[in-house]
Amino acid sequence: MTAISKLNLVIDTNVLLVSIPERSPYHWLYRALIEGKFCLHVTIDILAEYEEIIGHKLSPQVASAVIRMLAESENVSFTNIHFSYNLIVQDPDDNKFVNCAINANANFIVTHDRHFNVLREIDFPRVLTIDIQKLQQLLIVPA
Repeated sequence: MTAISKLNLVIDTNVLLVSIPERSPYHWLYRALIEGKFCLHVTIDILAEYEEIIGHKLSPQVASAVIRMLAESENVSFTNIHFSYNLIVQDPDDNKFVNCAINANANFIVTHDRHFNVLREIDFPRVLTIDIQKLQQLLIVPA
């Protein structure tokens, strides 16, 4: 695959969560985010979920540091939601990522959540998903 410069991404909470610990095999994603290798699109709702889940699974201090880094990063873009599409019925909470991706015109939602599989069946609006391994190949980031 050929490298694509500056992908516009929305990252599902669980993918971001597993990329934070330095010993994680997915830490390359968090490093790539910090290094500005792609543009991350977020909303206030997404940031709130990041903070809640990271705080619960890792620690409130780690969550605070991650949110602060995101707020200060030039490659993190805050997206306003103008319309909610409600494409994921099985887990409506996942729609915050879909709505962000559509409104930000993101290339992909990075996820391993099976609830996003329904997006493959929807022609409009087209929302593409990618898993972390395929993203690594696109970004050509060593493990």
